[in-house]
Amino acid sequence: MSIYDQDLDKTTANYVPLSPVSFLERSAEVYGDLPAVVHGARRYSWAETRERTARLAAALRALGVTRGTTVSVMLTNTPEMIEAHYAVPALNAVLHTLNIRLDAALLAWQMQHCETAVLISDREFTPVMEKALRILREEHGRTPLLIAVSDAEYTGAGAPLGGEDYEALLARHEPLTHLGGPQDEWDAIAICYTSGTTGDPKGVVTHHRGAYLNAVSNAVDWSMPHFPKYLWTVPMFHANGWCFPWTVALLAGTHVCLRRVECGAILEAMRRHGIDHYCGAPIVHNMLINAEPAAREGITQRVRGIVAAAAPPAAMIDGMARIGFEVTHVYGLTETYGPAAVAAKRAHWAQESVSEQTRLNGRQGVRYALQEGMTVLDPRTLEEVPANGEVLGEIMFRGNIVMKGYLKNPAATRAAFAGGWFHTGDLAVLQPDRYAKIRDRSKDVIISGGENVSSLEVEDALYRHAAVAACAVVAKPDAKWGETPLAYVELKAGARATAEELIAHCRTLLAGYKIPREVRFEEIPKTATGKIQKYLLRERARSASAIE
Repeated sequence: MSIYDQDLDKTTANYVPLSPVSFLERSAEVYGDLPAVVHGARRYSWAETRERTARLAAALRALGVTRGTTVSVMLTNTPEMIEAHYAVPALNAVLHTLNIRLDAALLAWQMQHCETAVLISDREFTPVMEKALRILREEHGRTPLLIAVSDAEYTGAGAPLGGEDYEALLARHEPLTHLGGPQDEWDAIAICYTSGTTGDPKGVVTHHRGAYLNAVSNAVDWSMPHFPKYLWTVPMFHANGWCFPWTVALLAGTHVCLRRVECGAILEAMRRHGIDHYCGAPIVHNMLINAEPAAREGITQRVRGIVAAAAPPAAMIDGMARIGFEVTHVYGLTETYGPAAVAAKRAHWAQESVSEQTRLNGRQGVRYALQEGMTVLDPRTLEEVPANGEVLGEIMFRGNIVMKGYLKNPAATRAAFAGGWFHTGDLAVLQPDRYAKIRDRSKDVIISGGENVSSLEVEDALYRHAAVAACAVVAKPDAKWGETPLAYVELKAGARATAEELIAHCRTLLAGYKIPREVRFEEIPKTATGKIQKYLLRERARSASAIE
């Protein structure tokens, strides 16, 4: 034993497990009078948000919620969703955010898999949740306790789900005097199910330490100031809103809620509330780029956006610069609490040409400040690839901002952590400045005549056409070449383009073997967070091939 181990023990005076719940406590204590939440006509200060959270925590505790209890929520980006992100972890329980676009069978499957004990559900989702709960009860014998939310901003039809009324429940309980958090920072804080772009959802379990550190990294790596006005354009059900419910609390900012991610609503909120920060998948930013200039009038403040959830096309990054929004590109997965890497900007980039700035900002970049490791490795040998921008490998992470593992799936957990790294499945190169650049998902590489074709490279070329609003390129089986690129395209409203025109456009930007052999103008399936579901398009392409 070292002399530095003798009589130098952990005590409550010198060691407290890390938990993002502490951010709420501090902001309520120091900045209690400042605005915390804006939603329609509702306004809550940080002191009021803390009181509502502490009442919810007291109510949940009275319902039997304790360490390891799963509390599922079927909510949009409303004050109740924010409060759940503070109250559930404060009891050392586990928050399960349900994707509001899932069908009843999958909702029931998730609640059975994570053993939901309490369900908090918005009135809007009563029809699908009634079906899900019936399946849960009849097929699995599970009946969660119900708490119903009736948000005044929802004006549609539908009765509350049943059980306790959220506001009445809060009113009946005195707030807890202390929102404590876990005894062990390794305890689970949340479970989020993978979005289904592979068709195989898994329950990603995260811990208090990782949520705390990623919330801080969001602020550090985005250089967020105190008191940001943050607009909720990312669904909080997706990877816990990329940890931003806790980041905003850390900085005593203002959560501006948005039930629906619509272009007009986003721009109006930016005008009315002076929004200076927001996040979203490329589809969200493209909406703003393609909005009529008049719709953006009156937004004179500096607006900073984060783009993630998919590799952003160069045209999107360039388009954000044209409308005066400053965009930062981050990269991550549900398994890394959302963003865990950033295309960290360097001062000298501003001196480069617009096209070079677009290239630099379009990379997945380098690890977050509080993530211990990120690099590109040969997936067979786990040796780092040369930093020459040419040799393909797999992006891998290690550190505190990596999940505990997959719930009830030890085989998948072992595979994900093989060799002491988290395997993302994203194929990339390591450039000379050690920034990573994704070339494709391993399953999305098209092998045509023995040549590897990056679907992302072809998509980037298509996005450079003025008429293209969204596109996705997948492999189509081909008797001669094995596979050829097939492009699915959605055009901008009012725009026109033919398949021949888009193929000719790609010919000016790509090598011959990379050019799409076919273009189909069809609606592209997407997840609730804007990710394109390529697995459905691959199935569509194979089905079409089978009948041709």
